[in-house]
Amino acid sequence: MNTKLLSVENVVKVFKVGGGLGLLGRKYVKAVNDVTFSIPNEPTIISLVGESGSGKSTLAKMILGLIRPTSGSIKFMGKDIYSMNKEEWKNFRRDVQAVFQDPYEVYNPFYRVDRVLRVAIRKFGIGKGSHDEEELIEEALKAVGLRPKDIIGRYPHQLSGGERQRIMLARIYLIKPKLIVADEPVSMIDASLRASILDLLQSFKEKLGTSCLFITHDLLMSYYMGGDVFVMCKGKIIEKGNAEDIMRKPLHPYTQLLVSSIPIPDPRRRWKEKLSLKVETLEERVFQENSCVFYNRCPYALEKCKKSMPPFINMGEGREVACFLYQ
Repeated sequence: MNTKLLSVENVVKVFKVGGGLGLLGRKYVKAVNDVTFSIPNEPTIISLVGESGSGKSTLAKMILGLIRPTSGSIKFMGKDIYSMNKEEWKNFRRDVQAVFQDPYEVYNPFYRVDRVLRVAIRKFGIGKGSHDEEELIEEALKAVGLRPKDIIGRYPHQLSGGERQRIMLARIYLIKPKLIVADEPVSMIDASLRASILDLLQSFKEKLGTSCLFITHDLLMSYYMGGDVFVMCKGKIIEKGNAEDIMRKPLHPYTQLLVSSIPIPDPRRRWKEKLSLKVETLEERVFQENSCVFYNRCPYALEKCKKSMPPFINMGEGREVACFLYQ
């Protein structure tokens, strides 16, 4: 049997909302609600798309082993990451690497930026000596489009956001992990540089054989990355499919909303459409365990959408959607 690179099975993460004691004063929100998906062993790009608060980053942190799920399991190469021994955990830390949203917060401002590369080389035993270490660092910096003489010895504040993020990608190049979890990696970078960062992530798939779980709120970014897209709404995945198919023909009303919200890249054409959405309160967000997660805002909501969670419906050609409209 072919073991999946990553298997996320019925994962739930519950957070407490507000204070107080007892049933009346304590509310809970499922930030991640019964999420299941897998990444195959062969190099793959999968995008997880959804608006802020949809649970994308919470799911990413659980996959990275930073926070423990309330229930469900996350397996890497068939092994539950929360039951790994010390040696297995060290290997997991090498094989699964993160690229975070803010390329400044990952650096210690008191150290030069090349320290993140040297630590990686020594921690994972990549180099064989100081001379080899310098050669590896220079090779990695050049691989991500940086000139070593302009980077080595500098401090984080002396570099641009794009340069700091490229250094983190140089670290990926050095370590050569099996999976990258990229959480909004270009949202804090100048628009003119975003494509070059995305191109590097794509190149790792071909050159290093590395898969990427790309997390974004922007459907255009997922379309650029290609591969498969999982659309997430309030903790649940509600649509799956190829990036191009989802952009050209979104099925779920929530996905349709995301696509219709993409501005036309032409200053001569005015955006005339107005989005009409119901306002949702915290009470509605908390108490909707047995209804569709988009029920309160959906323009096509049916009575049964309020009473039960729609199951995934196979639409063929790799498309799946959790919506009663297609039942």
